[in-house]
Amino acid sequence: MPELRVCALYPDLMNIYADRGNLLLLERRCRWRGIGFSMIASGLGDYLDAEGADLYYLGGGQDRDQRLCALDLAEVKRDALHAEAARGAVILAVCGGYQLLGHSYQLGDETLPGVGLVDLVTVRSDAARLIGNVAIEVELEPGVRRVLAGFENHGGRTRLGPGARPLGRVLKGYGNNGEDGWEGVRSGSVIGTYLHGPLLPKNAWFADWLIETALGSREAIGALEPLDDRLEAAAHADARRAAGV
Repeated sequence: MPELRVCALYPDLMNIYADRGNLLLLERRCRWRGIGFSMIASGLGDYLDAEGADLYYLGGGQDRDQRLCALDLAEVKRDALHAEAARGAVILAVCGGYQLLGHSYQLGDETLPGVGLVDLVTVRSDAARLIGNVAIEVELEPGVRRVLAGFENHGGRTRLGPGARPLGRVLKGYGNNGEDGWEGVRSGSVIGTYLHGPLLPKNAWFADWLIETALGSREAIGALEPLDDRLEAAAHADARRAAGV
C-alpha cells in the first residue's frame, strides 16, 4: 500500500492560520482511499533526514516565532530542503512560511534570511495590511485552469524575481503585494501562497493534486480514486462566493 509521508516544519511555532486543518485534510483524503499516511514534526535544531518525507509543510506564525524559524531554516535545514526539492518532494508554505521561501524578509531595520528555494523577497510594509477573501486562477497542469479560494491577512509585500513564476493570477483580493496582480509562487514542486483559512479544506481538489504530486516523486500511483466530495464542493463554492467569484 502506498504511503504519504508528511513532515510538518515547526508545527508548535508556525501554526496560527488553521494549519492543522490542512494537515488533517491530507490525512483524511489518503485514509479514505486506502493510502497510508504518516507524519513527523521537525522543530528548531532538528536536522532533516534525506528523502524522509514526500511532502513538507510550513505554516504561518507570529514575528517572534518567524524569526526563530527563519534562522533555523537558513542554518540547519537549508541544504536538506534544497536536496528534497531537487528530487521532487513537495514543499508547501503558507503565509509566514511562504515569506521564508525566498532570499529574505525585511522587518523594518531587520532582515531575516530566507531558505532560498525560490527567487523572491518580502518587505514588511508600513501601509495597511492586505486582508480579505481572495480567489486566484491557477494552471497546475497545462491547459487546465482552476480556482483556489481562501483568506489573506499579511503586512508583507512579496515580489517575485525573474527566476520565479507566480502560483496564480488574482481574481479577487490583493495577492503578493496588491499591485502586480499575482499571488503565490511555484517553482517545480515548491509552492508558496498567502491563502489560508485554512487553504486545503476550501480547495479539496488542490489537496488531491498535492497528494498525487508528492507520491508521484516516489511511487507511480496514477490518478487518485474519486471521492464523494459534495461537502467539499460546497465549502469551495462558499469560499468563492465570499471572494465574489
